[in-house]
Amino acid sequence: MPIHDWTRVEAGIFHHFHLSWIDAIARRLNAGLLPDDFYAMREQHAAGFEPGVLTLHATQTGGDNEAAADEAPRFSGKTSAGPLLSAPKTRFVAETDMPFYRRRQNTVTIRHESGDQLVAMVEIVSPANKSARIGSERFVKKAAEFLEHRVHLLILDLLPPGRHDPHGIHSEIWDYIAGHTYSPPPDKPLTLAAYESDLAIRAYVESVAVGDPLPDMPPFLEPGGCVELTLEATYQTAWEAVPRRWKSVIQGER
Repeated sequence: MPIHDWTRVEAGIFHHFHLSWIDAIARRLNAGLLPDDFYAMREQHAAGFEPGVLTLHATQTGGDNEAAADEAPRFSGKTSAGPLLSAPKTRFVAETDMPFYRRRQNTVTIRHESGDQLVAMVEIVSPANKSARIGSERFVKKAAEFLEHRVHLLILDLLPPGRHDPHGIHSEIWDYIAGHTYSPPPDKPLTLAAYESDLAIRAYVESVAVGDPLPDMPPFLEPGGCVELTLEATYQTAWEAVPRRWKSVIQGER
């Protein structure tokens, strides 16, 4: 199924699709894509980083949120679909020039059953993240804060670059954490980016356009270990939940 032009409808319609896609991604991750000791949930969190989001049951397990953030565990193993992948095959890969010692809505979180620690997040960029400078800046800073706490990210941006992100949200994030901008190809302005948080941050990037099929993208579970998420199937599941009245608008039939 091709990527649709979501600029044809108001933010509320995209929000409806956004929620359905979040659910579809979480279901796909929990249906055997993640190793048995990981699980995915749909969660809400504030725009700024909150240490409490790292663990769900710190008071019950005797864990400490700050310690959990600093001691990012490494996990190895297999999923029902096979072993963790070591290197995604995206067209573009970037890495910060030096170890990142001081790294400057609804979401899918991936947690490990040991302490329910947050290890990764899947974020779908919404119109609110782009419509005003404060929204864009908060999104970028939030992403950097999670990466600083060794939380891997997968950010899906199917909205065209705008006034506050002229090259897309990934470019803003990469400029903030690495001091370099990313310019997508002119004919592929939409960006999907998987961030691997290790001593250095690595970004695995695919650029796409309206009308393209969605490529598979890798949520990282540990440095050097990821699974391959089939975005096309989850997108199609979410698209089926869009009312016919708005499908015709999005597809340019009205």
